[in-house]
Amino acid sequence: MGIPVRLNKTQNSTLLTRAAIIRIKSTTATVTASARVLFLSFLQRPIYGTINLITACPREPLHSSALLMFCGNLIMPDQCQNGQLLLNFYRPLVLCIVLLHSITKEIKALSPDGQALVNFRTAIISSDGILLQWRPEDPHPCGWKGVKCEPKTKRVTALSLPNHKLSGPISPDIGKLDSLQFLTLHDNNLYGAIPPELGNCTQLESIFLQGNYLSGLIPSELGNLSQLESLDLSSNSLSGNIPASLGKLSKLSSFNVSTNFLVGAIPSDGVLANFRNDSFVGNRELCGEQIQECTKSGSGGSTEFSQPSGSAQSQAKKKYSGRLLISALATVGALLLVALMCFWGCYLYKRLGKNDGKVLGMDVTVGASIVMFHGDLPYSSKDIIKKLETLTEEHIIGAGGFGTVYKLAMDDGNVFALKRIMKVNKDFDRCFERELEILGSIKHRYLVNLRGYCNSPTSKLLIYDFLSGGSLDEALHGSIFHSERAEQLDWDARINIVVGAAKGLSYLHHDCSPRIIHRDIKSSNILLDGNFDARVSDFGLAKLLEDEESHITTIVAGTFGYLAPEYMQSGRATEKTDVYSFGVLVLEIVSGKRPTDASFIEKGLNIVGWLNYLVSENRQREIVDPLCVAVETESLDALLSIAIQCVSSGPEDRPTMHRVVQILESEVMTPCPSDFYDSNSD
Repeated sequence: MGIPVRLNKTQNSTLLTRAAIIRIKSTTATVTASARVLFLSFLQRPIYGTINLITACPREPLHSSALLMFCGNLIMPDQCQNGQLLLNFYRPLVLCIVLLHSITKEIKALSPDGQALVNFRTAIISSDGILLQWRPEDPHPCGWKGVKCEPKTKRVTALSLPNHKLSGPISPDIGKLDSLQFLTLHDNNLYGAIPPELGNCTQLESIFLQGNYLSGLIPSELGNLSQLESLDLSSNSLSGNIPASLGKLSKLSSFNVSTNFLVGAIPSDGVLANFRNDSFVGNRELCGEQIQECTKSGSGGSTEFSQPSGSAQSQAKKKYSGRLLISALATVGALLLVALMCFWGCYLYKRLGKNDGKVLGMDVTVGASIVMFHGDLPYSSKDIIKKLETLTEEHIIGAGGFGTVYKLAMDDGNVFALKRIMKVNKDFDRCFERELEILGSIKHRYLVNLRGYCNSPTSKLLIYDFLSGGSLDEALHGSIFHSERAEQLDWDARINIVVGAAKGLSYLHHDCSPRIIHRDIKSSNILLDGNFDARVSDFGLAKLLEDEESHITTIVAGTFGYLAPEYMQSGRATEKTDVYSFGVLVLEIVSGKRPTDASFIEKGLNIVGWLNYLVSENRQREIVDPLCVAVETESLDALLSIAIQCVSSGPEDRPTMHRVVQILESEVMTPCPSDFYDSNSD
């Protein structure tokens, strides 16, 4: 039988005795909670005093079981009479209802839009901290950073989180934001597929997802976004075809899918036909009127044939014999034509092949002059020109976006590298020669020095030091045996190459006058001497030829995978674009894989996306080339830390090359031992 407790208002100040203190405490940020009940004393008889109900209620919803744990001991108001409150231990269930009601008055459930954003945040593995301000206990997300709402309905209309280092996939729950009008997540580290559920956000007007590592197909569901005006998916790793459904977006005025791995024909029907080349460049297997013309394949793919039926099928049978005869004759004729062409080609090769060596010589026999810097070349112009006249295709040792490279051997045994650059216009000479004078004055241990040039009527022939180790690209990806590569490129050798390339690039950025932005850092532009010391080559040439077709070709095709996202988007190069390329180069050296290795493309990634994936899985050490043994853990961790900083999506987050060299020398070349900070010595 319950014992009533009478509390008289007039005696509250005179007696304070045993109190029942109930605390409810949540230990998580979700719907579960734990309860702790502490009774200082039980009321055994009617007393005068106070009963304190102290509730530390969390803002998160409490699980019902947390309340039922102590319902049997809770007290409830029974009646109030003449200023007295009668409290009884009976009817605990009623009190639970009252308590639950009081709690729910304080706790307001997060709106569906807010819950969708919480799920979006949960999928994000890391960021710069901006998402930490998203509090699930809020009734709605309208006060969260990066989120905007319609004032009256509190529905989310904009999600804007560019350049916040968001790493992770985009949650499909974003499709639940059906009032969303603006989605801006560009220049982050997002990866994975674009969720098809995004097509449910039919109020969307702008989508900006460029500068991430998104992969997979472009969802055809985006064609449902009838209000869409801007769509930018550039600088990702998207693959497959451009969905024809995007052509139905009649309001689309801005569209960019450049620098991906898209294939097939650009849909010619609808609004996509209105966009020009710059919306599609950087997709090697994409074709259409805007870029490269599509070719129909006779084996299927772009052209389809429907099978005849009914009377048409009957007529086809009657004409079958005639078709077969025509087909056979056409095949025989084609074979005869091919045989004739092969015969004629062999004849021309035997007749004219011996004159191939004179092709280059024609450039230097008439009106050619040699310019040498600081008397570096101990040869007369006549001696050099005489050697140039003997060069043939057999002397070619490389080719790139800036021209063909020949090996030039002098009679005294000295060897030089000759880069041939074709002239384009009359003003080419004056501007080019002024710049070459500057480049010729630059000398550094970790740069390939320009020794002079030959000025011929049709081309410029730049004379460089010849490095017997070849290019880093050849060393990493050439045809030498694995055992030989493993011996040449052990861990110490790779560290040495990284440091040398960093010092050469740092000199160009900080110590050279005028400073030089390379713009084309890649493994084929890092040359190795006989000791496998690295030197940076081709510096300054990108700026010299920036208005020429050769430079444009190099950007689109030659160095894709090395280029910083902002450089691809704006075309404006800074020192930080070189830093990004250097970070990619470091990953290439460590992994032994090209930035666009086939294993990445199959997964819709490049080497930076692969690194981000491994880091998210805490498997970053798997990036090391299997041929590279005896890798020092401390130097690897430090080197990967530098690479991660260098390939940050935001230029402002990348270090300078001067700082990179400092870190390399202090933490990579001479790392602290793993137990350095665990020493117990005083």
